[in-house]
Amino acid sequence: MNRGIEVLLVASLLMLSGCGTINTVFRPDTVTSQGLKDSRSHCGSVPRIYSGVISGFCYLNSEPKPEKGVDNPGFGQPASNIFPIIAIEALASGLADTLVLPYTVYRQSQDGDIQVYK
Repeated sequence: MNRGIEVLLVASLLMLSGCGTINTVFRPDTVTSQGLKDSRSHCGSVPRIYSGVISGFCYLNSEPKPEKGVDNPGFGQPASNIFPIIAIEALASGLADTLVLPYTVYRQSQDGDIQVYK
């Protein structure tokens, strides 16, 4: 196999392991609930339809970690700007959520939202 294809495949698999769609659609609800609870998100539930994108926004809507703040010397540095990563993840989750939309509509009608227990 071509070396470039191998690198692309490994990078894709690594990105999928953190993809919100993979975590909300194909893993148990407790994984999503515990992850949002650990991040101290303000979301009480996540709808299953477009759940990857919604969970990404829930992570963005969580409380900052105590070690991150204005007094932290790394705060505001260009290296600490993760906006491109968030944008890429949101686009990837949106695409993946669209591909699994029929399944998530069915799961939403059967099971309802993914509850985040505090």
